[in-house]
Amino acid sequence: MHIAFDAHCWAEIDLDALVHNFHQIQRRAGSAVVCAVVKADAYGHGDRLTARALAEAGAAWFAVSSLAEARHLRRSGITQPILILGMTRPACAAALAAEGITQAVYSLEYGRALAASAEAAGVTVEVHLKVDTGMGRIGFGACRDLEEAVSGLLACRRLKGLSVTGVFQHFSVADSLAEDDRRYTGEQYALFRRVVERLEEAGPLGVIHCSNSAGLTAHPDWSCDMVRAGVILYGQDPSAEVTFPGLRPVMTLKTVVSQVKTLAPGDCVGYGRFYTADRPLRAATVCCGYADGYPRCLSNLGVASIHGKPAPIIGRVSMDQIVLDASAVPGAAAGDEVTLLGAAPADGFAQAAEKAGTISYELLCAVARRVPRVYYRGGEVVEELDYLDKE
Repeated sequence: MHIAFDAHCWAEIDLDALVHNFHQIQRRAGSAVVCAVVKADAYGHGDRLTARALAEAGAAWFAVSSLAEARHLRRSGITQPILILGMTRPACAAALAAEGITQAVYSLEYGRALAASAEAAGVTVEVHLKVDTGMGRIGFGACRDLEEAVSGLLACRRLKGLSVTGVFQHFSVADSLAEDDRRYTGEQYALFRRVVERLEEAGPLGVIHCSNSAGLTAHPDWSCDMVRAGVILYGQDPSAEVTFPGLRPVMTLKTVVSQVKTLAPGDCVGYGRFYTADRPLRAATVCCGYADGYPRCLSNLGVASIHGKPAPIIGRVSMDQIVLDASAVPGAAAGDEVTLLGAAPADGFAQAAEKAGTISYELLCAVARRVPRVYYRGGEVVEELDYLDKE
């Protein structure tokens, strides 16, 4: 593959796989529209190009975590509604209105502060009310006191400066099939429906949404008006238990071999002499490390691939370099392309995450800004994004 920039490692982004996943999600959602969650730079995939591809595919909404992320989408040409799932300072009410961005309101106190700022600026901010049904983070605490939560939600609907256009909640353990967790998820959904029914007595609520990736995967009949698709867009299952059929991984992390050398029994590799050869082997050093997002905890555990053959990691993962056992790849040489994550026989993101004791979400988001993203469609490179070159 030809890359225009001098990349020590790079992430390949398959936009065809992304669009395929979107269509699979839309079919599962039925009549509900899909809100594409593209926070954290689209889970490390690059929000500008992924959001454009998703908009072309039919994404009705986008969700982000902050005003800065929402503004970046607007600058990237996204005209669809954008929902900020987290907090925006009330003083930014005018900016929210100017950009046409919908803000989550999660308490009466916050709603009043945002409304006051909007009134002072002479604007109206569209908001979705967030209900806490058991996630325990932000939201009107229906799981603690239903009547108090409904009272606060109704009070927010009456605030001048705010236009309530939706209501939502978030599942805590929809990615688990354990009996107690399934019961808990069902209780969350039932509580949310009770809150919605109470609020609808005062008039239409707008867009009602409760399902994240795990919720849609496990309970497609709970889709309501909209579903918020996150990790499944990028081809990763919500968990090992709750799997979405037919997904295609979107990201592959790649690098190149810098040097191949022969190790004798007793030779050590890397910091702390973490690996000592017990036999003659061919060691290939590659140009990637934990500063690029490859987890250090996969030292002596991870598996990469060279020429389509497995090459286990030996020794400590360094900041910028990793050593592989390339004994099973007799033709391995400097300059060879290496797959670190994303495609067999190398570890997939979920497989690597299990070894690392984390989740695929974290590994995707951890791919560093210094790692260029190379975007493909129809097998051809359509854009190369080098963050450092643009700064």
